[in-house]
Amino acid sequence: MKIDKTQALDSVCASGAQFLKVFGHGTLSVEIYRPDRIDLQEPHIRDEVYVIISGSGTFFCDGQRTKFTAGDLLFVAAGVAHRFENFTADFATWVLFYGPVNGEKNTSH
Repeated sequence: MKIDKTQALDSVCASGAQFLKVFGHGTLSVEIYRPDRIDLQEPHIRDEVYVIISGSGTFFCDGQRTKFTAGDLLFVAAGVAHRFENFTADFATWVLFYGPVNGEKNTSH
């Protein structure tokens, strides 16, 4: 199966929403996320991975800030405060939620 990023971005824009679920399988839920100037996310109940499609900015996660750019992968454990800050107008990211409520146990970093 293939999910085309251009079609996914067009779909989220057409929906008028900032995010849109584009695929699901078992515990995996794949969304595309494109916030408009401000990221108002709250902590999520499952672990998540972001894969940056386009743009750049700063990622705040668990009290720390790090720069990101297209192609980067970011992980957020369930329940952890996080958000994208100072991101460019072309910012968009894949979001992959997976696993059980309250996240999986840490096995290594």
